[in-house]
Order: sequence, then structure tokens, then C-alpha cells
Amino acid sequence: MSTIEENLKKKILILDGAMGTMLQQYNFTEEDYRGERFADYPSPLKGNNDLLSLTQPHAIARVHEQYYQAGADIVETNTFSGTSIAMADYGMEDLVYELNYESAKIARRVADEFTLKTPEKPRFVAGSIGPTNRTASLSPEVNRPEYRAVTFDELRIAYKEQVEALIDGGCDVLLVETIFDTLNAKAALFAIEEVKEERGVNIPIMVSGTITDSSGRTLSGQTVEAFLTSVSHIPLLSVGFNCALGAQQLQPYLQRLSKETQFYTSAHPNAGLPNPFGEYDESPEQMQSYIESYLEDGIINIIGGCCGTSPAHIKAIEQVASCYKPRILNTSI
Repeated sequence: MSTIEENLKKKILILDGAMGTMLQQYNFTEEDYRGERFADYPSPLKGNNDLLSLTQPHAIARVHEQYYQAGADIVETNTFSGTSIAMADYGMEDLVYELNYESAKIARRVADEFTLKTPEKPRFVAGSIGPTNRTASLSPEVNRPEYRAVTFDELRIAYKEQVEALIDGGCDVLLVETIFDTLNAKAALFAIEEVKEERGVNIPIMVSGTITDSSGRTLSGQTVEAFLTSVSHIPLLSVGFNCALGAQQLQPYLQRLSKETQFYTSAHPNAGLPNPFGEYDESPEQMQSYIESYLEDGIINIIGGCCGTSPAHIKAIEQVASCYKPRILNTSI
């Protein structure tokens, strides 16, 4: 099978859409989250979507299938919160390796099934590595600005466990995503490089930050250019932005990023901005028209969706993306 890098040279690759949006449609109860294995678990488990890879694996596989059917080239594993730091909320730190490994295996199986049907369109699996629920750069306590709820080394150790499981489960690429604090991301990148060196593997890495508001900065205060500089010390497959903003609001920041990086670029924006109820109203057709502006500008290599997006959004994006050539890499930088 051809590699993800070889395919990026030929066309714009399509990333999947939101996992959480799709799982909400199942209306899983506390009992569904628990399954038989965790029926007597001492803490509440509803909302722990990563756990569904163990208790409702058919649902996770079905989401992956729907995104591949919609035209996705890459699906993300159901592991956004798959670190011991994030799983501490549920007292499930000991399950981290299994959660990531099984999630990767589910996605790998579905990807291979689709590749077998259409070998001319190979499907890939991206190991989703979220930001955790703590920040290494900022204090959570206003009156103690020097305090940190997590250290760089704690993050590195947690990410390393996740990375090892994702690689063992068969991921083609690792996606460090929704980065609101670049120091957290640097811990993840450090952990990935550690695993690569120890195992003698060379798995590609995607990095995706999040611009949190109209100031054009990450939560920890970095501009587009500062963020890019902070993560460009190792060879990346791609760098981009996801979440927080809709496709229309994200475009100017992607334009700046595209001009400044020698890596491939990616974007998976939300389906617009949330309404007063926290829901996303942007239709597939609206999102398609905004993303076509990216394609006309030639600023993107990998495109997908984040919060509020569905297979219908991904299908609309794939239809328009297939009409355009991918962004040409900036080799002069």
C-alpha cells in the first residue's frame, strides 16, 4: 500500500469529522458506557467516550465506516482523552494502554476493509492525541500565578504510554491535535521522538493547534507564527488548525500558516460557531462553500471537520476538494 506521504503529493486528503457528534446520536446511558465489564465500577462513567472502544466497539467501528463511506482518506482513533492525566477523572488511569490499543485496532480493521474494496483509494488511521485537561504554561489559580497543575515530565510520561499503544494498534500517523498550550504539545512531541528512537520506527506526525478567539492566538497566547516556530523543530508531516472556530473564521490564520511553513498544511474546523445552546448549525453546503475558498487560495493539503461535523459534511467537503489540486509545498523556507 502507498504511504500517506505519497498520497499527499497527488491530492488533497480528506480527514474525518467529529466523533462526539456521531456518538451523541446513540444516546448511550450510564449502563451502556459501563457494559458488563464495568457494571460495578465505583465512579460514574457516562461521558467517557474513549471507554466506548471497549464497551460499545460496534458503535465506534460504525462511525469510522460512515466517514470512510463519505469519502474520508483518514479517520482518527477514538482516543482524544486517552492519557492517564485525562482518564484520572474517571479513575481509569490503568486502562490507558488498552483503550488506545483497542481504539487503534478498531480503526485499523475498518481502514483495511475499505482499502481492500478500493485499493486505488487507500485508507489511513491517525492516532488522535488530545491536549489533556491541564495546561503546563498557565496556572489554574488566579492568586498563585507560579503554580502549575502538571509538569512537562508528567505530560511526557503520559503521552509516551498513549503513543506506544497507538503505534502497537496499527496507526499510520500520529495527530497531536486541538493544541491550546504549545508546551503540552512539545511534551507530546518529545514523547513521540523518544518512542521513535527506542523502537527504531519513523511514524509521521501531524500537529494541529487551535485558535481560541478572534485575537488569532492560542489560549496560551501565541500567534500563528509563534506557534509554528515552537513546533517546527522536528520534521512534521503536517501542521494546521482545528476546533474553536468555523471554516470561515479560520481562513485568515491558515493563509498565514501556509505562507510560513515548509510542511503540508491541515485544517479540520468546527461546523461554524456554537449557538447559545452549544450546538453547531452550519450545514454541509455552507461549510463546503467556505472550504472551497481554502482550495481556491491553494492553502491546504489535508481537510476535514471537527465539532458539529458529520459524514454529510465530510461528503460535501470531499466532493469539492476532488476538483482542486493540493497546496504546493514552500521549499524556499
